[in-house]
Amino acid sequence: SKLLAVSMGNIKSLYDEKYDKGSFIKNIILDNILPSDIYIKSKELHFNTEETRIVFLIKFFGKTDMMPFEMLQNMFPDKSHEYIISIGERDIVLVKDVKPGTEARDMEKIAQKIADTLNTEFYTKVTIGISTIVDNIKDLAKAYQEAQVALEVGKVFENEKNIISYENLGIGRLIYQLPTTLCEMFLQEVFKKGSLES
Repeated sequence: SKLLAVSMGNIKSLYDEKYDKGSFIKNIILDNILPSDIYIKSKELHFNTEETRIVFLIKFFGKTDMMPFEMLQNMFPDKSHEYIISIGERDIVLVKDVKPGTEARDMEKIAQKIADTLNTEFYTKVTIGISTIVDNIKDLAKAYQEAQVALEVGKVFENEKNIISYENLGIGRLIYQLPTTLCEMFLQEVFKKGSLES
């Protein structure tokens, strides 16, 4: 029974570490943790702060249960380099270590595979926003915001695409960041009378 206690202890510590890393990353991307604490906690969890990482934000449409979460965990089983995080009812985030110099194209292929698999298994439509690659753990919050902006801008400028990379947004990104009032003034000037609604 001593042996059993030891192995149960090992299982628990493995579980805690895995669980902690996931919740740690969730706190970083949601900006719930102070920058100074990020480094302390990284040390505690033996977490490499300088790894290059990317954020995928996967948004579900239609009815979804928790099944896609498990399926994504099965698609990305490397628990020390890939983190699947549930955010709200319809959003799942994948934080993934990547090799430096990875192309946006390669990341879009991964996203396409996720979208296709979810479509096949659950008949559910998803859109996926992809951040730029960041090389410091504290920049994961910024990367998560980029993935969100990619989806928001994509809705306006790329509405036929379901996979959008932040770095491919082009001028849409600039326009999106302008205050609405400025955009409206510009439209009023361009479309003098009558045709603005259309």
